[in-house]
Amino acid sequence: MLKKKEIEEIREHLERAQNPVFMFDNDQDGLCSFLLLQRHYKRGLGVCIKSFPELDVNYFRKVEELNADYIFILDKPMVSEEFWKEVEQVNIPVVWIDHHKIDKKTIPEFVNYYNPIYSDGESEPVTVLCYEIVKKNKKDLWLAIVGAISDYYLPKYYKDFQKKYPDLATRSVEKDPFNVLFGSEIGKIAKMLGNGMKDTTTNVVLMLKFLMKVKSPYEVMEETKANFAMHHRSREIEKKYNILLEKAKLKVDDTNFLYFGYSGDLSISGELSNQLGHLYPEKTIIVSFFRGSKVNLSLRGKDVLSKFEVAIKDIKEGRGGGHKDAVGGQLHMDDLDKFVENMRKLVE
Repeated sequence: MLKKKEIEEIREHLERAQNPVFMFDNDQDGLCSFLLLQRHYKRGLGVCIKSFPELDVNYFRKVEELNADYIFILDKPMVSEEFWKEVEQVNIPVVWIDHHKIDKKTIPEFVNYYNPIYSDGESEPVTVLCYEIVKKNKKDLWLAIVGAISDYYLPKYYKDFQKKYPDLATRSVEKDPFNVLFGSEIGKIAKMLGNGMKDTTTNVVLMLKFLMKVKSPYEVMEETKANFAMHHRSREIEKKYNILLEKAKLKVDDTNFLYFGYSGDLSISGELSNQLGHLYPEKTIIVSFFRGSKVNLSLRGKDVLSKFEVAIKDIKEGRGGGHKDAVGGQLHMDDLDKFVENMRKLVE
């Protein structure tokens, strides 16, 4: 967890910011982190970052378009040098809150960087950090749960959620966050929000506006004119997701290694690897998504980060990182077979 002094510093930045832009990673942890801060301070707009693996310079135009006086970067492990150069020229304060392990030497001196992994070795989701920043605002408890369980983390306040929303929670005492994600109504909401971010920019903006004003999770569950696009997109993705999941299950054998690759117009490798990791916890999972000459990777499994770092070492254009048991990466299609074989040898 962030230190008390760090939390106070972030609150001071949020109080000073009159027109902040929140740039957040394209997943539920990033989304819920933004919503917790925006709904509490009632200022600023959010920009969903879809560039991978870094926040690239093209997003700087949003800073100018929105006439922002502060930049908050949430749950994004990498930022391009070109982006920093643009920020430095306009002299706008930057607050970066993250939980990934990176090379801190790449962070410019003018950036206010906060990451608990460097203070206490823990890497709680940014949603959990932001929930502390807003002093555990109880009306947004459900958002704090959505972001946490989607990032494989079960916070202590899940018990509070079970009491407040027993119909949305699991009934039993939980230790595995994915039991909540894949076995409860709040888990369905989490998946819906994740699917909603895979829509057109126009519909993502509509979803953000809806979520910035919604008063309860029940308003999200009930399909209305205000959230029709989000529900419609989620149903579309669920159909494709279930087909891919069944195909991935066919790849299961008696080894501790599972590889599944697919192509198309929908990148859901993270979601697939999460559920496969939940179904087969003893296995190391690799899901790859092909688009053109690039391959996006999502890996799950015990100590998978250490294996990934070894397997990717001799891959020239390979890059990525993440957490101990969950990794995202990217490489060139020509190197995919070599990388998969490297991982297979390390696992077996």
